[in-house]
Amino acid sequence: MKPYPSSLLGRLSRRLFLVGMVALGGCAEPLVRSQSPEDIAVIESKVRLVGDMVVPYGTNDIRVEAAVLITKLDGTGGDPPPSALRSAVLDEMQRRRVQRPSRLLRSSNTAVAIARGFIPPGARKGDRFDIELTLDRGSKTTSLRGGWMMKTQLRERAFLGGRTREGALRAIARGPIFTDPTDRRNPNLETLKRGRVLGGGYVTKSRPMGLVLKPSVQHALLSKLIGDTINRRFYSTRGGLQVGMAKAKTDTFIELSVHPRYKMNVPRFIAVLQNMPIRESVGERLNRLRLLERQLLDPLTSYTAALRLEAIGLEAVEVLKKGVKDSNREIRFNAAEALAYLDRSEAVPPLAAAARDEPTLRARALVALGAMDALAAHDALAKLLDGTSVETRYAAFRALHFMNPNDLLVAGSNMRGQFRYHVLETTGPPLIHVTRTNRPELVVFGSGQRFNTPLLLHAGGSILLSAMKPGDQVTISKISAGDRDQTRVVPGRFDDVIRAVVSLGGSYADVVELLHEAKQRGVLTAHLAVDAVPHGSQQADRIARSR
Repeated sequence: MKPYPSSLLGRLSRRLFLVGMVALGGCAEPLVRSQSPEDIAVIESKVRLVGDMVVPYGTNDIRVEAAVLITKLDGTGGDPPPSALRSAVLDEMQRRRVQRPSRLLRSSNTAVAIARGFIPPGARKGDRFDIELTLDRGSKTTSLRGGWMMKTQLRERAFLGGRTREGALRAIARGPIFTDPTDRRNPNLETLKRGRVLGGGYVTKSRPMGLVLKPSVQHALLSKLIGDTINRRFYSTRGGLQVGMAKAKTDTFIELSVHPRYKMNVPRFIAVLQNMPIRESVGERLNRLRLLERQLLDPLTSYTAALRLEAIGLEAVEVLKKGVKDSNREIRFNAAEALAYLDRSEAVPPLAAAARDEPTLRARALVALGAMDALAAHDALAKLLDGTSVETRYAAFRALHFMNPNDLLVAGSNMRGQFRYHVLETTGPPLIHVTRTNRPELVVFGSGQRFNTPLLLHAGGSILLSAMKPGDQVTISKISAGDRDQTRVVPGRFDDVIRAVVSLGGSYADVVELLHEAKQRGVLTAHLAVDAVPHGSQQADRIARSR
């Protein structure tokens, strides 16, 4: 740690003394005894919040990328033109002692691409993220369909001094390439030259995230004080011991771990921390609670007041309970959202109603419900699975799966490592949902769905499905060059058909292509949805932008 000049230490000590006497609530009595609104506002202005003294660190996405070799293409690849990208792939193959690397690049079954991904804030070692693939300019490759991205190391890159400089290793990536099946009828479309490896990136080292003290208040004592303040409010239990979410590493930096309840909403966790009082007396806390109650019940100040009440913790529950009874929709929601992160069942009815009826609040409501442990939240989410809104139903599934991936209501099957397959016993309209982001996943709302016959469908380039007459069973055939053909004959039930396709080697991309073709030909009556997740409202997005 760099030593500070004695004059600077003297100024810091005097400043910290003043902070302790005024801003940090060192007095045993309230600074102002009057209970008028003006005097309470004065007391609130004297209380220093964590956000007054720190700025967040590590709350942005980190972009990582690498040059990568694509294999297993069906004659749609080609030798890439001379470029830095080609050279990087050649160097990597030589480092790995690949035999005849130039010959491999000339194959029509290989290609060179740029692999790029974004590691989110708070990512831990082992977390997965999507990889996007794009071809270099001048590439002869016409399609990435059916390809496989070879193992590659992803690093940060920066363009400095006219040169590209590589940063630290951040992730490892590999896996099957997913291309948009809706465009496969025309192999010349540009979309087939872009692909995605769903969940193909693997974080190799947890991302540091924390709070940096502002230059005017940097001091080891204040760093420790803020860390201790956070740990009294946020901690987890490991081996019977309480472990705080903050650790004062230096006089300028406090390292953070994301509290499990905020795993799906890191921006809110940071916002709540910034709205924590560093220290205040009992009298100041009572007076500030009265002020925050007034602010909570005013639509203009309700949102920030709810965050600050959530930051206080259980002492603020009674005030927030008044908010959920208010006649104003926004006030009810803001109070309920804060109560949800305090795991209070009073939050459930307003949040469930917002998820069902308020599109602009739906995303926030469902994430908040998914953060709870309360049984009432689970039951509310389970009921939302039976609704009519596609976005609400799928987001409710995601929230339940986040709560407990082993819950029998939403637990699924691993389809030979290709994708996760979930069949839900629901009563709403038949719905089938597929993803093009995050992870390969097929979710069926309502068991017993069927394909209509007769039908003639494709699943990828080598699997054919046919049924000649109404009511016929479905014959699924795989035709492989240089190998014996394989056949399965199954009933027309959706579940039987999907499992048979996978048993014949069908990939996730093959299954998605099958579903799109079946929908286009009218032999799949269920609604087919893709990435139907509710979008956050402007107010929700404001957390990430303003903090």
